[in-house]
Amino acid sequence: MDITLARTFLTVSETGSFIDAAREMNVTQSTVSARIRGLEEQLGRPLFERSHTGADLTSAGEQFRKHALALVRVWQHAQLEVKLSGEHRDHLAVGAQMSFWREFLIDWIGWLRLEFPDIAVSATANSANYLIQRLIEGTLDLAVVYQPTQPPGLIVEHLFDETFVLVTSAPARRRRSAEYVSTDWGGEFLRDHASAFPQLESSGLHLDVGASVVDYLLNNEASCYCPKRLVRHHINKGRLRQPPRARKFVYPVFLVYPESRDEDAYEPLLASLRQFASKLG
Repeated sequence: MDITLARTFLTVSETGSFIDAAREMNVTQSTVSARIRGLEEQLGRPLFERSHTGADLTSAGEQFRKHALALVRVWQHAQLEVKLSGEHRDHLAVGAQMSFWREFLIDWIGWLRLEFPDIAVSATANSANYLIQRLIEGTLDLAVVYQPTQPPGLIVEHLFDETFVLVTSAPARRRRSAEYVSTDWGGEFLRDHASAFPQLESSGLHLDVGASVVDYLLNNEASCYCPKRLVRHHINKGRLRQPPRARKFVYPVFLVYPESRDEDAYEPLLASLRQFASKLG
């Protein structure tokens, strides 16, 4: 299928308008209409419900959207790898949930660039479901996540255990409780946290910003649960402290990669990642 049709479909679905899609793609409205009509003819189903207020996805359109996204990602990945092939012998696409980059994966990638300068590296941060889908599509080579699904064709390997600890930047003798920051560290953590501390579910501040929540703690008197590897240095320096007897949460972290792979190319990279992970305990 012409990739332009998929891009046009996605632009219409995002803007909700043939007119706005035409403006964004710098083509005429009739061109957009013709492309969507051609796509609908190929698929044999209407993808949009047209009205004077715009265009809404039909049930078939909703189903096709995930495939259109995959088509565009695969095409972009192919373009990237072909472009890089002139100066690099290989390309490694790495994905992880946001919290794994600081104090772990960004250091590993720095090491990779020194040890394997002829391997191009691209990295992304997103949810576990998104990263697993990218692995299935073949546009990602490995992912680090908390709670992976395990579709056929993927290997899920335990990498290390992550310990979440309560830390605060408030002075120990402060009488009033520090502001509590609610943070999303994944579905399992959210469920366990809600069960352990139902009174904190109405916190006035929720920051779904991954490791950047540590920056907030360092600049404001507040308390929050964080992975210990992110705050260990600040605890040792006295900039943050762990309240005594506070509950801890421990969750396994997994490395996910394809079963079908070039063993000679993959194994040195996986081995180095395991070594970096072993230092996090």
